[in-house]
Amino acid sequence: MPGRGRPGKRQRPHNTWGCLPRRGVITSAVLDRLKALFADRDDPQAAPGGRADPLHLAAACLLVEAAHMDDDFDAGERTKIGDLMRRRFDLSAADSDRLLQAAEEKVAQSVEIFGFTREIKDAFSAEERIEMMEMLWDVAYADGTLHDHEANLMRRLAGLLHVSDRDSGQARKRILAQRGLEG
Repeated sequence: MPGRGRPGKRQRPHNTWGCLPRRGVITSAVLDRLKALFADRDDPQAAPGGRADPLHLAAACLLVEAAHMDDDFDAGERTKIGDLMRRRFDLSAADSDRLLQAAEEKVAQSVEIFGFTREIKDAFSAEERIEMMEMLWDVAYADGTLHDHEANLMRRLAGLLHVSDRDSGQARKRILAQRGLEG
């Protein structure tokens, strides 16, 4: 039976490939490389030092994702996201623009939103997560209507951010009242 005793035709000992049979060395190097890849340390920044604040970037990514849900990410939605980021994180216009650009690139490369929501859930208080939902509703209604895909995303985000349906609904009503819309 292959694997017992002598190596079979397709099984060769690692030392014949030029690798020393050391445990942990290759694994830790691979893990370090993967951590660096997922950390995305080379993001443009909206803060000093040229690196994106992960929390700011995660929030901006969620807002960009919400804006993309209706397949129409227009200048009005960009402006709204920039305004929201400037107010929430006290950023300059230039920093907000760089953050928005970094978020757009990150969203284009990403296939999931879980990492963004986890970052926010772990760092924001319950009140701040509700405020984040309000910002997301504001972006979703930036064009005056709520697309079905946007509504679906908002339900998923509320769950991932651990915001109750009631609190998310109240945040939505506040945005509708601000915009003079009916829900």
